[in-house]
Amino acid sequence: MIGRVFDALRYAKHHNSGRRGEDLAHRFLRRSGFVVVARNYRLAAGDAEADLIAWEGETLAIVEVKSRGSEEYGSPERAIGEEKRRHLLRVAREYSRKCGVSWERVRLDVVAVILSDPPRVTLYRGALSTDFRDR
Repeated sequence: MIGRVFDALRYAKHHNSGRRGEDLAHRFLRRSGFVVVARNYRLAAGDAEADLIAWEGETLAIVEVKSRGSEEYGSPERAIGEEKRRHLLRVAREYSRKCGVSWERVRLDVVAVILSDPPRVTLYRGALSTDFRDR
């Protein structure tokens, strides 16, 4: 309850729906048993970013969070294009190498957040292909 009050004050001041969506997704994943190890992880070159990186058991999940105020113009997860998938693949490749994780244990997930009252959070495990040959 107190967290909701603080969130409302923070987001009312900044009107930052993307940040609010990421915070909601982070909490949702933690409650679902994920261990979140990074937020807004950027490659050293600065040209690719993952919103969240988390472990679900032995699986490394690279997570893209998409938020919308409503579904009036379509669901949030539909806003992820091929370029974003390629960026997530690059982040996944670097992070998995850094941690010594085999590629078979890497998954690209999407969390869609509708900022209604109460917010709706949906996790799509393996929503994006990890095959570099897909286009």
